[in-house]
Amino acid sequence: MTDPAGFHAAIREEVSGVLIDNEDVVRGISIAALTGGHVLLEGVPGVAKTTIANLFARASGLEYNRIQMTPDILPADITGTHIYREQTGEFDLQRGPVFANVVVADEINRATPKTQSALLEAMQEGTVTIEGDTLSLPDPFMVIATQNPIEMEGTFALPEAQRDRFQLKLTVDLPGREMERELFDRFDAEPDIGPDTIEQVVSSDELTAARSVVADVHVAEPVREYILDLVRATRDSSDVEHGASPRATLAFLNTAKAAAAIDGREYVIPDDVKDLAHPVLRHRLVLSTDAELGGESVDDLVDEFIASVPVPDDAEADTAQPTTDRATDD
Repeated sequence: MTDPAGFHAAIREEVSGVLIDNEDVVRGISIAALTGGHVLLEGVPGVAKTTIANLFARASGLEYNRIQMTPDILPADITGTHIYREQTGEFDLQRGPVFANVVVADEINRATPKTQSALLEAMQEGTVTIEGDTLSLPDPFMVIATQNPIEMEGTFALPEAQRDRFQLKLTVDLPGREMERELFDRFDAEPDIGPDTIEQVVSSDELTAARSVVADVHVAEPVREYILDLVRATRDSSDVEHGASPRATLAFLNTAKAAAAIDGREYVIPDDVKDLAHPVLRHRLVLSTDAELGGESVDDLVDEFIASVPVPDDAEADTAQPTTDRATDD
């Protein structure tokens, strides 16, 4: 299955047997997986943040490890270390839980900055160094970190520079009444339902092939300019102390390609970019003091940027054919 649309549809359908609602979150994780990105999941306790990551890993056939972050966890507890074996008189390498395709860092803001840095360095480099030995992480490799926005005691907020390494920040909201009733009824009928009931529906090889399809999605010049204008707006705003970095620009480019491919298109349209504006920007912007005192939120500002930046009128017509097809026609 090299079709990104089929890849996502298969996972979405399989996890829906356990997961109720949160289709946007599953879509966001699929987009990150198709583009080699990492995801920050935020939500109050009990909204299935860790379960969502587990379901995705099982449906995609990826090896999954969960790390419960606490203040006393050390970098070596994540990356690994050399252990002395008395029987042989030698040191053996003990790989840490970071050596998996999908690594869930549960409550990442409970780990100390030193431990956070060890994980985020692995995310950036795709390797870890253990006592002088540099080891490659599995491919594909994805970190899904969770955090709780309402309990700040005993936590260490991720610095802005480290938050920027997450391609997307997805929010897991409380369910509406109807969705919660469906959850209520489903677990009443099947109390043992959970990730163990999920079957693998795609493979890592199919994910790799789907990534190649995403990479070939066409982004027309007007859409490219639209992305640059959106990012520039975050830097020029008086309500933002620190705007989006060039890494955000590339996140827009790559995730918009994946979104288009999931929707069965070979080209990106402005709506792909607008739909991803909140997940791409919400964790990267630092509000000014005046904006914070005025009660502004980052999501409010992102809405303002979307409303104020002109959308290219001719973008969809220009993206009707990929560049290679237009060149052939000429």
